[in-house]
Amino acid sequence: MEGVQLRLDPGSKATGIAITIEHHRIGREGLTTVARRGLVTLELRHRGQQIHGGMMRRAAYRRRRRSANLRYRAPRHDNRPRPEGWLPPSLRHRIDSAMAVVARLCRYAPVREIHVEQAAFDTTAFAGVVQSGPQEDIEPTYGAFEVRQFLRAEWKRSCAYCDATGVPLNIDHVRARSRGGSDRISNLVLACVPCNQAKGTTPVQEFLADRPARLERVITQLRRPLRDVAATNATRLQLVEALAAQGVPVHAWSGGRTHWNRFAMGLPKSHTLDALATGVIGHERGDALVRVPAQILVVSSTGRGSYARTTPDRFGSPRLQRPRGKGGASRSGPAASIASRR
Repeated sequence: MEGVQLRLDPGSKATGIAITIEHHRIGREGLTTVARRGLVTLELRHRGQQIHGGMMRRAAYRRRRRSANLRYRAPRHDNRPRPEGWLPPSLRHRIDSAMAVVARLCRYAPVREIHVEQAAFDTTAFAGVVQSGPQEDIEPTYGAFEVRQFLRAEWKRSCAYCDATGVPLNIDHVRARSRGGSDRISNLVLACVPCNQAKGTTPVQEFLADRPARLERVITQLRRPLRDVAATNATRLQLVEALAAQGVPVHAWSGGRTHWNRFAMGLPKSHTLDALATGVIGHERGDALVRVPAQILVVSSTGRGSYARTTPDRFGSPRLQRPRGKGGASRSGPAASIASRR
């Protein structure tokens, strides 16, 4: 049996997966061309952000218990030893969930090859750093005291949202941390207490929708978050190593080749279409993608349950005890719900 190919386009929030089959045909000039047909396409949606939020919430509970002299647990320092290849749970989940789907597809279909896009992003380019330009183009790093001094000078000791002066000013995240914002200096402004409370986690575009001039002044300092870029860079090598353990030949391709294939075929940007375009397509000799599945299976990661033994109240203190068994432990791989969309 000729078999099929499994193609992946890893991403931070979702991973595109496609099963294709290639047929060789002889053209009019006697050249052998390849016709690639997409059989099945899947979009695996990760829950790394939810896992990160849960870890941060657990850390906040422990911090609060220490400060209130409740159930005490000594803090573990950041320099504790970690095994080789260790990844945070929010990043390890991306590899585990992708491998769970790949293992199932390899059982269901005669997969003979695996093609994966192994893109490496330049974080300095996404951060707006010009390495060959002047030194002031590089975003500097500051300590806590320097951050406050810098923001006071940058915003002239006034609120960035209402220009209030002579009042207590807080440091506000323009893009809220709950929405993926970072602590970079480009994401911080000064805000008076009423504006800080009124904005909350609302996107700044909605909060300043009636003040376009002020909105433009605030968002001009924003830079693209590096969370997604860092997640992709940190997991790309380990994903290829995990795929190689399946016992199927693995071929890694650059993101530039995928982009060129998709552009040459006139396809829009999506993870599933990038997965279909991963690999070699010789457009010069007549190779083509002759079939794109109209239906996309959406696989949503739902997790395996909770490791917590107790349910905390809003103060982080244990309220009731959870069952000892871990939900979803009987299933192999991360639990997932599958839906389809066109």
